[in-house]
Formats: sequence, structure tokens, C-alpha cells
Amino acid sequence: MVRSPSYLTITFVQIPGIAFPVLDSSGQTKDRTKTGSGITIVVSPLIALMKDQVDALQRRNIPAACLDSTKTWEEQKEITASMREGRLRLLYCAPERLNNEGFVESMKYIPGGIRLVAVDEAHCISEWGHSFRPDYLKIARFVQEIKAERVICLTATATPRVAKDVCDAFQIAESNVYRTSPYRPNLELLVEPVKTQRDKYPLLVEFLMKNPGPSLVYVTLQKQAEGLARRLACEKYGFSVASFHAGMKTEEKTKIQDEFMAGKIRVVVATIAFGMGIDKADIRNVLHYDSSSSIEEYSQQIGRAGRDGKLSHCMLYLCDEDFIIKENFARGDLPSQESLRQLLEEIFNMEKSQLPGGGEVIKLNLSSLSREYDIRSSPLSVILATLELRFGLIRAITPEYSNYQFEAMAGYEGSTKKDSSPEAKAIKQGAKLAKKYYNIDVDAAARAAGLPRSDVVRKLNSLHDLGLIKLKVTGVVNRFKVLNRLPKTSAEISSVVDKLYAEMESREKDALERTRQVTTLFTASPAAPKGQCIARSLAEHFGTSLPEGKSACGHCSFCITGKAVELPSKPATAPNIAAIRAVLEACEVRDDPRFLARVAFGIKSPRVTKLRLDKSPVFGSLEEHDFTSLLEEFTKACKKAGFKG
Repeated sequence: MVRSPSYLTITFVQIPGIAFPVLDSSGQTKDRTKTGSGITIVVSPLIALMKDQVDALQRRNIPAACLDSTKTWEEQKEITASMREGRLRLLYCAPERLNNEGFVESMKYIPGGIRLVAVDEAHCISEWGHSFRPDYLKIARFVQEIKAERVICLTATATPRVAKDVCDAFQIAESNVYRTSPYRPNLELLVEPVKTQRDKYPLLVEFLMKNPGPSLVYVTLQKQAEGLARRLACEKYGFSVASFHAGMKTEEKTKIQDEFMAGKIRVVVATIAFGMGIDKADIRNVLHYDSSSSIEEYSQQIGRAGRDGKLSHCMLYLCDEDFIIKENFARGDLPSQESLRQLLEEIFNMEKSQLPGGGEVIKLNLSSLSREYDIRSSPLSVILATLELRFGLIRAITPEYSNYQFEAMAGYEGSTKKDSSPEAKAIKQGAKLAKKYYNIDVDAAARAAGLPRSDVVRKLNSLHDLGLIKLKVTGVVNRFKVLNRLPKTSAEISSVVDKLYAEMESREKDALERTRQVTTLFTASPAAPKGQCIARSLAEHFGTSLPEGKSACGHCSFCITGKAVELPSKPATAPNIAAIRAVLEACEVRDDPRFLARVAFGIKSPRVTKLRLDKSPVFGSLEEHDFTSLLEEFTKACKKAGFKG
């Protein structure tokens, strides 16, 4: 199917949702009096971001809704009805929902069809972007399956390489790519190098005292956010300040966000969890207490300053110690090659069951696999997406739930008496009332009635949609349809392992390089030996330039001082053999040198947590050392103990 047109917009301004009433009324599209007006689907990565945008649209009387996990049964029912009846124009949802078979099927029968799929934060599609999400890769397939008329991809942080990935995914022609420069003339891009992290605090206090107005201070760790906020809130300075991070309760985060928007809090000390969807026009200062993990992240965060067009300051404190933490994050996702091999051997030899419509399916408990093979949840999801999209071996389908409960609503009893279908009988016989809720073992009920499990589940969902029961499901089990013969022999599995591991190693190197690029943005480099304007370097990173042919902005740190920032050099650290021995004495593992290097470097993983090594004094004892050197030393120790990897 050829879609026309498809667009990629790389822009630094927000674009509202599109619903096409003007096109329809002007006769530029086919007559929709019979088929319906259709809807626009907006794919967005965060529930909070979707909620803010839907609220803003509804205030403008635009019929929009957000379908997410926080919605009540009544809300979900109303959204479904409004789509079916053609009352809804824009539907916001997360990319994960687009892989749900039930959702995909329902979207095929929307009156008037899907007029537009708008992909927000489209850089998440690229495996080489700063915030890659595997489920974003599957959006293009969803667009094909539901036969969407148009596609628009929006991002403010796409390098030329990332833009090409987005274009390739959606078959977007270069002529349909629209770029704007990230340059904002009212933003001062400042950087101050420091020798140690301890040197930052007095500089931060001085800056906030001299530069009034709402301010964001970005840090890396949750405990940093809390500690720095406490220090700034002391009576000596009198700042109105709060911390914000992903580990806080939802209601607490909402309260802080609302108070900051209302001007009741002047300073928010936050991790990257804060900022998506925040559209406060008068943020005067954005400060990076720690260096950003990438230029894209930096650009995204400074973009929250000065949206009212007035002078705003963006200060970054550059310190070599910051990169220890950044390397910790970058190194955390690559498992050992042996762990990857064992994982794939289990997946490929998993017991299969038959799908009702034909084909085979395997069921995976992702939490269990993560713990068993010491692979974090994020890289595990990338591995599974790669097996699906690159190797064509399996495809994620609608998850299955192990626990089903339901509350009988008005009309349930009368309906079950009249319903003589085998599925209704199976539910009636298998459901056991326990106070308010009925519990039902779906597998047992299906077996007793001689029915496929899916038929019983479909009936429960139908009763829920009709408002006869209020269904609750827990205990998610991920399911994958087998698309092709799975590798069985050692040679076949090794071939997949080698290719997958090489890709994962490339991603790790790419993540480390993105961290180093942040330093290059502010300091001298081979491309600019004497340094250059920071605003110009930022624009060139995204494949654009300064407007009107300018070579410099005139108001960044380089333009003000006339020279590049010099980062104090860090002396090379020789391997601490005594500390390495201490790690080996504290940990008996000898089958995975990378695991031992992680312990020494202070990187958590499922196996580290299971062995409680994160509580040991050796955890992170060598965090200032070169990771590669540590890996070499632990590889020697493991080989001495008989490891052959």
C-alpha cells in the first residue's frame, strides 16, 4: 500500500493535532456523509504528556481522548463508544498499545477510517537515537495494517542519521522532510568547567541569586535531586524549591508540576523525568548541574527556557567526574555473550501451544527471564524486538493474563440466564464468588467446556464492553507468535547470537560516543581546533545552521570569551590490583567477567541485586577506573578459573 503524503517534521515548536474538517468541507477529500469523519491517532511516549495535550484540546472544544492504563472502566467504555459512534476526532495512545491485537482490529473498523497517524517524539524510532524505544519500531507496521491515509512524524531532536531512520521506516521522501534550526536568539548558552563536583554547589547558588525567575536544575540521580533540593531550601538562601524524579508517587509529582506551573515553586531540581509536556512560557533559567547524556537531551532540556521570547539563561557545569555516572548508564545494558546465548536457547526451545486461528505461540515471563539471565528489562525488550523485526522469527501479540476477576453489574444475572452460548456457560460454571468479585480460572473453565481459551476470554471482554461486568486482569504473560522455524542447532543459534551481540555492542559504543559529544559541543575538537560558537555547533549537530548565514550567535560562552572551554584534565588511573582482588574475594562468580566489572564499576543488574552485591563495600569501589581495563583484568581472573568465553 502506498500512503500519500507522509511527512517528517524536525521542528522546535509544538504542532497541534489535525482532524481534517476543512479538507472535508472543501471537497478536497472523498464524500464522508456515509463513511464517517474518521479519526487521527496521536502516538506519544508519556501518559502525562498525553494528558496535558488532551486537556488543552478539550478546553478548545476539540473532541480528543487519551486511551491509557490510568483510565477507569467507565472512561474506557465511553472512549470506545465515542470512536464507534464517530464523535471522537483525536485519540492519543502509547506506542505499546499499537501492538495489541484487539486494538489493531478495532481500528480497522472505525467509521471513516484512520485519517492520520501523528507520531510524536519520532526520534524514538531510531536505534541510534538518544531515547530509542523498541515499540516505536512497530508503528510503521501498524500504519500499514490499519491502512492509515497519512502519517506525520514530529521531533525536535533528530540528527541526520536519526532522520534517515524515520524516513526509511515510513517511506518518507526527502522532499517531505521539513527542518527548522534549534537556534533561539533569546537563549544564552553558557558553560562553566569545574575540577570536582564539589565545586559546583557555590556556583549554582550564586547563579540562582543573580538570575531570578522560574528555574529548572537537572541532575542525573534521584538521590541527587532530593539532596540538592534540601540544601537549596535551607533558610540561608530561602529558595522555594522542590525535587522531582521518577521514583516519586504520581500524586506528589502532579502536585509539584502544578505548583511550578502556577509560580508557587521557583526552582525544581529534577532528573530527566521532569519536562516532557511542560509548556511554561516564563522559565528563565535551565541549569545542568550534571552534564547531559547526549546533545539531543541537552537541546531538549534547554528548549524549555524562554518560550515567551524573553532573555533566558542556560548554564551547564562541566566536570570530568560527571562522565563516570554517564558511563555507568551506558555500560549497563550490554549483557555477556553467554547470557545472551542461554536466553536465546531457552526462547527457541520453549514449549509451543496452538493458536485458535492456526499457528504456534510461545509464552514468556519477561521478569523471570531478566532475572535468570542477568539482562535488564530495556535491553531484553530490544532483543525481542530485533528477533521480531530483523530476523522475522517471532511477533509479539496481545499479552495473556493469569488472573481474571470480575464484578457483576446490573443486568449480569439476567443476561447469563438468557445466554445459552458455550462460552457463557463456561463462565457461569467456572466463576466463584468471593465477597465482591468473582474469580475465574480461564484455563480450567475452557478445558472443562472443551473450548479454546481465547473464546472464553473474548466472551469476558464482550461482557465487559457491554457493561454487564467490570473485568480486572493481573499477572501479565507476554505471548509471541512463531513466524518462522526457530533456530535449533548450535550453529544456527550461534549465528543469531553473534549478529545480535554485535548490534548491542555497537549501541553501547554509540551511547558512549553520544556522551563524549556533549564535551565536544563546548570544547575544542578536531573539527574546530580553536573551538566555535556553541549555538552554531548545536545547529550543525542537527544538520542545520544559524539563520541568515551567521557564523556565531554573539552571546554564548565561546562568543563572550572568544575561546573554547577547557576541561581540567583527569590523570590516568592504573588498575588497583588490591581492589580487584577484593571484588574477586567478595564474589564467587567466574563465568562472566563483564558481571564482575559491573560490580567493581557500580552498575546494577538483576544478578547483582539477587546476590546482594549492591550492598557490599566492593560495589562501585573502582568506579573511577577505566571500564575496559577492569574488564581485561576480570577476564584474566575468570580464564584462570576455567572460563572459556
